[in-house]
Amino acid sequence: MTVKKNDISFEEALKDLEKIVEDLNNGDMELEKAITAYEKGIQLKNICEERLKNAQERIELIQNKKQEN
Repeated sequence: MTVKKNDISFEEALKDLEKIVEDLNNGDMELEKAITAYEKGIQLKNICEERLKNAQERIELIQNKKQEN
């Protein structure tokens, strides 16, 4: 399953990722479902990291503009 990064917010991705981690930690999933969940979790992690990186870059731009004034 592929997660489309433009279709999900940071908060949704994080919530879904937390649920996947919880489900995997419970150990009640069949192997194939666990692998699919893990794959989706990696995609969600990447989306979260990208969103955080973009937010950090925006904050740095704002701070730099503020310092210039």
